[in-house]
Amino acid sequence: MIQIAPQMRILVAVEAVDFRKGIDGLARVCKEALRADAFSGCLFVFRNRRRTAIKILSYDSRGFWLCQRRLSAGRFRFWPESAREAAKALEAHELQVLLAGGDPGSVQAVPAWRRIT
Repeated sequence: MIQIAPQMRILVAVEAVDFRKGIDGLARVCKEALRADAFSGCLFVFRNRRRTAIKILSYDSRGFWLCQRRLSAGRFRFWPESAREAAKALEAHELQVLLAGGDPGSVQAVPAWRRIT
C-alpha cells in the first residue's frame, strides 16, 4: 500500500498517457518524457486521455507499486497544464484532493512548516 506522506515528492505528468502501459512502460515515460528517475522513490501520477482514470507509480527500494483510480462517473476536472514543462510538482494534500476528484488549485491549506536555520 502506498502511504502519502507530506515530505514525499509528487510529480504529475502534464500530458495524457496510454493506459495500456504497465510498470515498465510508465517507468520509461518517467525517464524519457519527465526526465526523472523512476527509482527515486517519488510518486509519479499519470492520467488517461478521457480524464476518467489516474495511475500512480512509485518505487519503494524493493519493487514498484502501480495503483489505479478510475471514477465510476464523471471526469477529473483539474489537471495541470504547462507549455514548457512535462511534469508539475504537487503537495501531498493536493494529491489527496485530486484523487477525490477535486481541484487542488482551489484548496486553501496552511503552508508547510520548515525549520529556519
